[in-house]
Amino acid sequence: MAARIERLITSGQFTLDGGTWDVENNVWIVGDEREVIVIDAAHDAAAIEEAVAGRRVLAIVCTHGHNDHVNAAAELADNTGAPILLHPDDDVLWRMVYANRKPDRALHGGDVLTVADTVLEVMHTPGHAPGAVCLYAPELGALFSGDTLFQGGPGATGRSYSSFETIIDSIREQLLVLPPDIVVHTGHGEGTTIGGESKHLEEWIARGH
Repeated sequence: MAARIERLITSGQFTLDGGTWDVENNVWIVGDEREVIVIDAAHDAAAIEEAVAGRRVLAIVCTHGHNDHVNAAAELADNTGAPILLHPDDDVLWRMVYANRKPDRALHGGDVLTVADTVLEVMHTPGHAPGAVCLYAPELGALFSGDTLFQGGPGATGRSYSSFETIIDSIREQLLVLPPDIVVHTGHGEGTTIGGESKHLEEWIARGH
């Protein structure tokens, strides 16, 4: 039986380039009654632990290194014994939050994670951040897109370490080639589908964000 997907919404702040914004984040928990993977441990380790409800946490996967996606990772790791996984290209962002601690394992495009007999394929999708990744779970018909793809377009690229041209390349070459009925579970807000977004690519390119 395939894993199930659970969503937890946590609230806090995103800080970068001298600015601070109030945000709500989606924390995704993928697994079964025995074991889970946590995708983006945001803001509230206690709330995530409560949602995990005693199951074994195999990994804490960071889709990228922005503080609002990693700021509960260390506490959750300490409390559960789970390793923190991050693409090394986001070390610069990670160090803004954790100057004296490194992630436990490096994530790379092409890596495969398995939880509850369900495969999650790691895709390196830079643009919003240099080390941004998405996780594709074909058995679940799901893509966990972090801040790379949202309902209505790409993630923001107006701040340090981001690039609009790069995120467009990532989305066009890696995400929009997936089956159109794949459900996109985003880092913030409500989800979408690959098919629902693919028809708007040229609009995004024309508007430049």
